[in-house]
Amino acid sequence: MKTTTSRRQFLSTAIAGTAATLAAPALSNIPAPELIPTTAFGANDTIRVAVLGVNGRGTSHIETIMKQSGATVAALCDPDMIILRKRASDFEAKHKQKVIIEQDLRKLYERKDIDAVTLATPNHWHALQAIWACQAGKDVYVEKPATHNVFEGQKLIEAAYKYNRIVQHGVQLRSSEAIREAIKLLREGVIGRVYMARGLVYRWRPDIGNQGISAIPDGLDYDLWCGPAPMAPFTRNLVHYNWHWHWNYGNGDVGNQGIHETDLCQWGLGVGLPERITSMGGKFLWDDCKEVPEVQTSIYHYPKEKKIIQFEVRNWCTNLEDGAGVGNLFYGDKGYMVIKGYDTYETYLGEKREKGPSGKSPDELALHFRNWFDAIRARNMSLQNGPVETGHLSSALAHLGNISYRLGRQLTFDPVAECFIGDDDANNMLSRRYRSPYLLPEKI
Repeated sequence: MKTTTSRRQFLSTAIAGTAATLAAPALSNIPAPELIPTTAFGANDTIRVAVLGVNGRGTSHIETIMKQSGATVAALCDPDMIILRKRASDFEAKHKQKVIIEQDLRKLYERKDIDAVTLATPNHWHALQAIWACQAGKDVYVEKPATHNVFEGQKLIEAAYKYNRIVQHGVQLRSSEAIREAIKLLREGVIGRVYMARGLVYRWRPDIGNQGISAIPDGLDYDLWCGPAPMAPFTRNLVHYNWHWHWNYGNGDVGNQGIHETDLCQWGLGVGLPERITSMGGKFLWDDCKEVPEVQTSIYHYPKEKKIIQFEVRNWCTNLEDGAGVGNLFYGDKGYMVIKGYDTYETYLGEKREKGPSGKSPDELALHFRNWFDAIRARNMSLQNGPVETGHLSSALAHLGNISYRLGRQLTFDPVAECFIGDDDANNMLSRRYRSPYLLPEKI
């Protein structure tokens, strides 16, 4: 009983007011972390970070870390050696310091001179890379989504606790001063009793065509790029960005940009995982090789809490909603709140939509990295704005919607046991088959 209490006490602090449903009771048998020495890093020690995945988002990680005091980028890692060497050359020219390069993350994880890793790799790699990092004694910053399926989130939480690692989920709006203020106002009743949240992902996603099968490019370790996913014949339809639109590697836009919004929906409503899920949509625009829907609407129902989440993906021409195209709306019995992007909120009160409190603040990504480094230095999970549990739950919400969409029916879910009720087909989609040797450990 003591371990369960410790876990829930941590959650009540780390998630800053989110309801106790976030405690993920199915994982309550995970041992509480042992006391981590607070002197692991001295005030003048530099945290040495390796950035994994440097083609796209990883470049933002590099530049943000290099602006932080007490931290530095010590290594870069990517299965594409051409890109890796280019990023290393650019880094050394700009920052006037050498950087380790390593194509295989497993060799990087063996190094004792790396303290932490950031993961900006494709979705299908996130959880396994994070778990391996925890086992290697590295702290982790993992981009959204933290997982590719629901079961991975359970194992990632287990690894963070067992190995006493600071695992930060890359939902930087949780460190935005304006968004934190907005959540505080919701808790204080600025729009009354909050009963509904809507997540919006209206992004411009064009026709990607179908480039067919081709030879593996020089410098790319394609086996390593595929990792735990099936190793299909090489195609430019996957490498380096359009993997987002294929189920074996990505999760569509609800599991891409949308994780910021699923996370905020849960945070603002104070809920975890739902009891009923339904999702529908399809491809209505392009005859290309995308597998995921271009338009998708998902509904997540919380009957006990009398709350509901609506989530919408649109990939082309569309209206905005009070100026929000990527963001969130919260509805209460006295008004509603609009959150635009990662850094702006507005409120509208009463029948006449009179303007209420609003706010805007910059630099949420830098603040989120700073928060991660502060927690690493203190060896204190409760300092985190984006702790590992939020990575599991916000990602799982997207996965549940995708499962309903792919099966074409409404699903009933047990949020305590984290499984579907009486539906073997749906439960089989909570995990995946892993390709050897890139196996998710059964025993963490």
